[in-house]
Amino acid sequence: MFYGPASDMFGRKRPLYFGLSLFTLASLCCALAKSIEWLIFFRLLQGVGAASVMSIPRAVIRDSYTGTQATRLLTTVMLVLAISPMLAPLIGSLLLIPFGWRSVFVGISVATFLGLLLAITSLPETLKPEDRIPFKAEVMFNAFSTLLRDPVYMGLVCIGGFGFASFFAFLATASFLYIDYYGLSPVQFSMAFALNALSFFLSSQFAANFGSRFGIPVILKWAIRGFMVSSLIMFGVITAGFDHFALLVVMLLMTYGCLGLVLPTTLILSLEQHGSIAGTASSLGGAIQLSMGAVAIVITSLVFNGTPQPLAAVIAACGVLALLMSRLTLRKVIKSVKE
Repeated sequence: MFYGPASDMFGRKRPLYFGLSLFTLASLCCALAKSIEWLIFFRLLQGVGAASVMSIPRAVIRDSYTGTQATRLLTTVMLVLAISPMLAPLIGSLLLIPFGWRSVFVGISVATFLGLLLAITSLPETLKPEDRIPFKAEVMFNAFSTLLRDPVYMGLVCIGGFGFASFFAFLATASFLYIDYYGLSPVQFSMAFALNALSFFLSSQFAANFGSRFGIPVILKWAIRGFMVSSLIMFGVITAGFDHFALLVVMLLMTYGCLGLVLPTTLILSLEQHGSIAGTASSLGGAIQLSMGAVAIVITSLVFNGTPQPLAAVIAACGVLALLMSRLTLRKVIKSVKE
């Protein structure tokens, strides 16, 4: 909630430097933690630092591009980010087994430090001094107020939020389902997890091409419908008793394949009309979506019974809610695009 406004006031790079530096130091402290209490505290600081990369890079893209070009760049960034969820469990297990859990945090700190060096040496400042907003609390709160009173912005953020929530529900239960219920080893789990992540990020690569041909709002409308239909089919099949690992993976591939078109398009459209406060718009949207994901984790954990059915139910609910929200929002988006 603060990195975005800070980047609108001071430029994109300085808040990013602070966040990456804090994350690097907190990761090293996690590796040296002497108790679970200190580990939790330093993990909290990690989160404070990591928040910078949830909002500022989106604003950097919005500074330079809009529409289809922005979608294309964002999906390219998402493809690069796909390496993280695909390889992280595997790399983590390879570090954990021979070197212990502390080595995981050492590896994270090294990777983040390299990211910081790249930001310093290779990332240009995209917000010119004359385009920055004054450093006043009133200005920041007015920007938040403007966004919260914009029904199109809030609708698009919530559509993306329901997508985030479905993915977070999967994150909360995947290890228990794949390892405890289906009997996969940790390495097999990381490969199966990577497969689902791969479908999400590969499908996102088509968002820009489809958007330039048919229009981003049209692609979003059909992607949301596909997300809802595939999630309902998955819930129905599992509820009917067809409980097989390969079938679950295939249905998740279809569901998250549609979601890969939903998230980048909602993000670009939500920032489209708020270029002057792109950092604030990005940070508020990210905070709302991560909060919705956190709620999904709590709900899924409360109803989880060790089988895939609760996960399928939560994902299906997210799909239905995303479609209902799109009915209230996309008509206004299409109208504004035509105007």
